[in-house]
Amino acid sequence: MTFDIDMIRKVYERYPERIAAARQIVGKPLTLSEKILYTHLWEGNATQAHERGNSYVDFAPDRVAMQDATAQMALLQFMQAGKAKVAVPSTAHADHLIQARIGAEADLQEGINKNSEVFNFLSSVCDKYGIGFWKPGAGIIHQVVLENYAFPGGMMIGTDSHTVNAGGLGMVAIGVGGADAVDVMAGMAWELKMPKLIGVKLTGRMNGWTSAKDVILKVAGILTVKGGTGCIVEYFGEGAESLSATGKGTICNMGAEIGATTSTFGYDDSMRRYLAATGRQDVVDAADKIAEHLTGDAEVYANPEQYFDQLIEINLSELTPHLNGPFTPDLATPVAEFRAKAEANGWPLEVEWALIGSCTNSSYEDLSRAASIVEDAVAKGVKPKAILGINPGSEQVKFTAERDGFLNSFRKFENARIFTNACGPCIGQWDREGAEKGEKNSIIHSFNRNFAKRADGNPNTHAFVASPEMVAAVAISGRLDFNPITDTLTAENGEQVKLDEPKGSELPAKGFAVDDNGYQAPSEDGSSVVVNVSPTSDRLQLLEEFPAWDGKNIEGAKVLIKAFGKCTTDHISMAGPWLKYRGHLDNISNNMLIGAVNAYNMETNHVKNEITGEYGEVPAVQRAYKAAGIPTIVVGDQNYGEGSSREHAAMEPRHLGVKAVLVKSFARIHETNLKKQGMLGITFANEADYDKIQEDDTVNFLDLDQFAPGKQLTLEFVHTDGTKDIIMANHTYNEQQIDWFKAGSALNLIKKQQN
Repeated sequence: MTFDIDMIRKVYERYPERIAAARQIVGKPLTLSEKILYTHLWEGNATQAHERGNSYVDFAPDRVAMQDATAQMALLQFMQAGKAKVAVPSTAHADHLIQARIGAEADLQEGINKNSEVFNFLSSVCDKYGIGFWKPGAGIIHQVVLENYAFPGGMMIGTDSHTVNAGGLGMVAIGVGGADAVDVMAGMAWELKMPKLIGVKLTGRMNGWTSAKDVILKVAGILTVKGGTGCIVEYFGEGAESLSATGKGTICNMGAEIGATTSTFGYDDSMRRYLAATGRQDVVDAADKIAEHLTGDAEVYANPEQYFDQLIEINLSELTPHLNGPFTPDLATPVAEFRAKAEANGWPLEVEWALIGSCTNSSYEDLSRAASIVEDAVAKGVKPKAILGINPGSEQVKFTAERDGFLNSFRKFENARIFTNACGPCIGQWDREGAEKGEKNSIIHSFNRNFAKRADGNPNTHAFVASPEMVAAVAISGRLDFNPITDTLTAENGEQVKLDEPKGSELPAKGFAVDDNGYQAPSEDGSSVVVNVSPTSDRLQLLEEFPAWDGKNIEGAKVLIKAFGKCTTDHISMAGPWLKYRGHLDNISNNMLIGAVNAYNMETNHVKNEITGEYGEVPAVQRAYKAAGIPTIVVGDQNYGEGSSREHAAMEPRHLGVKAVLVKSFARIHETNLKKQGMLGITFANEADYDKIQEDDTVNFLDLDQFAPGKQLTLEFVHTDGTKDIIMANHTYNEQQIDWFKAGSALNLIKKQQN
């Protein structure tokens, strides 16, 4: 069944005219990214060329997707927008709130029992407002989107940073905060700064142990966690065409780890095969009519240096497997070099757990290739040293893999665990036995992120990212430094054996199958559906408007915390056990910045209360400031807010009374989230000024009352000895975003404009 085929056909019908208009305006051949962006302009046909990295542009995305943890806040905000139904096709997916502990069936039932209030809320609010709901166990949002909704040349936004996964089917799919989703669901334009373009030319063809995951692990090592910020990464070349659609999805998925706005591939035969295999031949038929428009122009790919802002070339024939980590996804190491690097850095080499799954690597192809390695080890009499955990990407993938014997292959390892079709350990939803001891150890997984404490809550767990094939091989050997290309293993009979190269199937020979995919269609008319939120609930809380700006300078502010080093959204608003409060702003605000390192004492969750002179937990100290009417600011380092799209990292400080966030640089989504919630997000004009800010400073904004696009802000930091430092701050607010700030939030402005 193809969802929304009429919408897809309408998108394709307007392609030729809009691309002709864009080509005339731009006056040069177009990349795929430009084609998709210009065909989705809010205004319709292009009337002006938009400057990459500078122009703010209004777009009209085709659809919206939300996962359960972020959908709660997004839909609580949408309920305030006064709309009877969503304006574009939208879905919500229950995948984040199910913990991995025992195994699929028990964990799923426990997840439903523990989260029934939230799931019932999501089910009813989706039913009321015309939103498709994928129930617990249906699968991980991005795999479900790829299987059911993604289409070449489309544009979508989603309330999760890995929405970019849909680039595997040639979309421009972008992760956003819930307030952005509300704009689009409410029928309004969605604003984005015109991205710069990074071209990645793939030549050759992968072989042996190398997989699509190794492409993005290599790219992450080249670009680092912030090298893609403000950019779309467009892959092309003969090597790109040799990859499967789900392999392309894997590469696009982890583009979030380099800060990229999104990543994408041109329409090709692998996409045709995948669309047909997932029951969407009608999309293929429609796409083939405009196929020339669903990839970059030939002139662009022939002379890419003339059309991209940055160009990278990777020969897939020479690429080897990588392990990235620990603690950051861009620390890339080819497997042949890993042993020496690990020994030099003191990384634990023995592995107790190896995990395959997540939205990045849980496709049929991924499971089939990993299963072939397990079967080979069993046939050669090699027993695994580590526990192997598997999270299939969707009920359809799980059902088909079960039918075709892959899950039974994994079960031949006595201690293998098949978990629920959900995110599980990838987002900290893992009840790992012994993690509370905080022991130094290593794990390997096929996920996308490996920040400290992310998987199991233990800050001393060194997590390494690799392909499913490498994860399976390491699970068998029990050692991170095992190189399956060169190393041997000892069989039970004492014989030294080598593992065969992985083999797998891009798509199931017998086709995909599923009994119940877990989809709940909304009512045609949801006006009679009642959405209940108990006033005494500790899981859900109706939202109140944030206060509007009083038009005055912020004066007498205190520094709540000066965050040292990497401060991701995991540090600002942790996941794991805190996921249960994602629909209750006041309760989840008790995790605000508890993972950030305080630069003044190098401790976490331990900051000075300037009212009492004593030290306390960050949320408690901030609540004390709010009660006393004292404004505060948060100071941060480079790429502040890296990671997840979770807008709670912006809403929590806003709710608790923080007035501004001053950092060296922002991750894109977090900066937008701050703006949407009416917060002041600014950057040091001179990064060295970060060092001038002292723990006991009083902060005064001297010209916020003259807040205007392109105009720097002046801040005065008064030290306890009476001396002062004047610091200049930059910002990227345009006129509309300043209006959000003045109104108290973007949602406040929407409501104000409707009245």
